[in-house]
Amino acid sequence: MSYSWDKDIRLKMKIEDIKKILLNRILILDGPMGTMIQKRNLKEEDFKGKRFKDINKTLQGNNDILNLSNEKIIYDIHSEFLLAGADIICTNTFNSTKISQSDYDCQDLSYELNYLGGVVARKAVDDYLKKNNDEEKFVAGVVGPTNRTCSMSPDVNNPGFRSVTFDELKDDYEISINGLIESGVDLVMIETVFDTLNAKAALMALKKIEDKKNIKIPLMISATITDLSGRTLSGQTLEGFYNSIIHSEPLSVGLNCALGPKELESHLIELNRISETFISIHPNAGLPNAFGGYDETPESMSEFVKNWSSNGYVNIVGGCCGTTPEHIKLMKYTVKDKSPRIAIEKNNALRLSGLEAFSYKL
Repeated sequence: MSYSWDKDIRLKMKIEDIKKILLNRILILDGPMGTMIQKRNLKEEDFKGKRFKDINKTLQGNNDILNLSNEKIIYDIHSEFLLAGADIICTNTFNSTKISQSDYDCQDLSYELNYLGGVVARKAVDDYLKKNNDEEKFVAGVVGPTNRTCSMSPDVNNPGFRSVTFDELKDDYEISINGLIESGVDLVMIETVFDTLNAKAALMALKKIEDKKNIKIPLMISATITDLSGRTLSGQTLEGFYNSIIHSEPLSVGLNCALGPKELESHLIELNRISETFISIHPNAGLPNAFGGYDETPESMSEFVKNWSSNGYVNIVGGCCGTTPEHIKLMKYTVKDKSPRIAIEKNNALRLSGLEAFSYKL
């Protein structure tokens, strides 16, 4: 499978166009690329493909390298989720930053990984739409959190130490996001946010690119609540996180990963209380069991989705770790006749946040 290296920016949908769709129906996000790749039991030679077959370094486990070495696998996974009913297809770029790729000594491939990750997803969506031209499908360029944090020290004996600076992260994200946008994605999704300062670096990088290219691309932001405390890993409450990022005018704010639908439900309700944007949620298929697997079935997860959609809590719903095309297919069926959430009315307020939120209506 080969693709042309076309650097034309193809922003097919304007923000207002996507907003109109979200006001009329609940959109389905796809499921986890990592779970789908893991199920294929790929070997080292699968990750290396023809392009990297002669290099003397281990690439097994570097899922994003498949965008370059074995893109048909990624294309096929995207196609499975499209056939299951997903409306938004996420690029295989969760770990395509230079920082994340440095674990495999592949940091110099960051732009190409993001660009071709977008191209593969774009091709899968476009090929699907050729046969289903009455549908609307979108590509979300995924920006992951990296494996480092700006807010915390990895050394308990040196709390002031940081393994990465804000500017290093911002510059890294700029390369990734630029590759995604130039590939023709419809949206950018900054997801699995466990450290808000990392997310702010990504937001600053995105703003710099938008200003330079004179564009405005729809933005999804999704936080990760790491445990039952209701806080992110860096210690913020959900409202504190919301206050920290709402200045970026995202299309949606949501939750994903770490927890299952049962554990995330109370946080989804809290997000409904405060959010003036559309809301997304893509939980794990429960908490990992003793064998490292996930126990939430398509049927059990869809019961949660049925409750959320019946109560008007969601605009975008999908799956994270452990979910499958079967989960997505049943979610699609569950929400087909349900109305999307209506955002609360915007109000003028002074919004501040540290670990906690402070909001004062003007």
